Amino acid sequence: MINKKKKVLCVDDEVMNLQLLEAILKPAGYETILSASGIDALNIIQKERIDIVLLDVMMPGMDGYEVCKTLKNSVNRYIPVIMITSLTQKDERIKGIEAGAEEFLTKPFNFAEVLARVKMLLKMKDLNDRLDSAYNNIVNMTLYGESSIQIFNPLVFDLQGSIDNMAARAIRQKHEKDERPEIFVVGIFNEKEHKWTWTIYRFMENGTKKEYVGNALEHFIIIPGKGQSGTMYLNSVDFEKSGMSTFLSEINKYNPVIDNMVSYTSSMLCVFAFNYGYEVSAYDASVLNNFVVQSLFFKQLSSQIKETEDAFDYLVYALARASEANDEDTGNHILRVGSYCGVISKQMGLDDKFTRAIKLQATLHDVGKIHTPAAILKKPGTLTPEEWKEMQKHTIYGAKIIGDHFRLTIAANITITHHERWDGSGYPYGLKGEQIPLEGRIISIADIYDALRNPRVYKPAFDSDTTNRIITEGDGRVMPGHFDPKVLDAFKHSTSMFEQIYEELK
Repeated sequence: MINKKKKVLCVDDEVMNLQLLEAILKPAGYETILSASGIDALNIIQKERIDIVLLDVMMPGMDGYEVCKTLKNSVNRYIPVIMITSLTQKDERIKGIEAGAEEFLTKPFNFAEVLARVKMLLKMKDLNDRLDSAYNNIVNMTLYGESSIQIFNPLVFDLQGSIDNMAARAIRQKHEKDERPEIFVVGIFNEKEHKWTWTIYRFMENGTKKEYVGNALEHFIIIPGKGQSGTMYLNSVDFEKSGMSTFLSEINKYNPVIDNMVSYTSSMLCVFAFNYGYEVSAYDASVLNNFVVQSLFFKQLSSQIKETEDAFDYLVYALARASEANDEDTGNHILRVGSYCGVISKQMGLDDKFTRAIKLQATLHDVGKIHTPAAILKKPGTLTPEEWKEMQKHTIYGAKIIGDHFRLTIAANITITHHERWDGSGYPYGLKGEQIPLEGRIISIADIYDALRNPRVYKPAFDSDTTNRIITEGDGRVMPGHFDPKVLDAFKHSTSMFEQIYEELK
């Protein structure tokens, strides 16, 4: 439970003075911790959360000035210190100020004055703590935003992963006492499956514990309607009248002690943060709201980008299908060739971005045939030299159709070079070796494989083994020297996947 009582450390080598301070402070609702020496007092401060120190000046061993100076040079320097002294000289007070004391009491002290000064300094400390907490929250939100941007990939964005990142930033850390919440409960609505998935994150001494609880909490919380959202904060005194007692009782099964709660709820995402080390306020709700909104912003941005990418993919496939309108190839030739290219790219260890791009854009390799006369494309016999020359122009036409947009660079390279050969015997320009772009070298073998697998007027359809042997050993028309050795090696290690793709898209 949150200890609402402020802890006052009283330090004096005389027992009667300690007893007197305790008699003043305890009835006023303060928890007192008594210490008879400076060294003992500093040890207590290291182990416990102390809100204010009442410190005698004249003590054997380490006097009050040294204790105060040591405290103010430590991580606990923000704990206010009231120095208690029977000395009234001005230079003694100056010495106390230089040591870092915030206030002074003179012996014998007045009860009302003790309480007034303690109350005033505790109020100042609360304000300083809030300011420090606000600064830490701003830092955490900034770091969360920066880390989210660095790992943000709109095409594979995962809201659950973003929430994991948020929880890691927002939940209490091992070195902290009670500055942040110790438990997070998160519900994410899956639109496809039309159900909620709940996850609980709990602060543990050895790190944050994450536990999936399925839809176990779905029936215990009132979730706003679609398009609605809101934040709320509750302290323990507010629980009964909040209307959330059933939900909180269910949370008690996972964490027996619940002191306070800050929440964000909507029809798509619910986030509950429990057990801050102080009474929560609208400020804490605002901080949580900012964390959540960042994740939702990335989700919305990801959805919009995916929609744009899907539209881009659709148009590429539509243009590719148009290129086959008058060709003898039918069915899924363009899809198979794209998939073959993706397999080779992955086998060669090329990055995912390139692999995805070549798989899609390889489907446009024959888009230039839109300009090739149908009579040539559908001619059942051997092409004349003039017809063959016209057929070869589809590579140049294809590059012109695609143009020079940076998103279609791979497609443009493929259309112009997919009939070039490693040994320089290809067309339209007779490029050789690495003069041919990598994507052109990859599709060369993919296109040949599919052509061999399908029947032509001048040849039957070959099975997988025959096709593989022709490519790797040659048959006069197709020779191993036509292909980049590295691409050919990747093909040799991928023949079973080529066969699988052909059968699935036959």
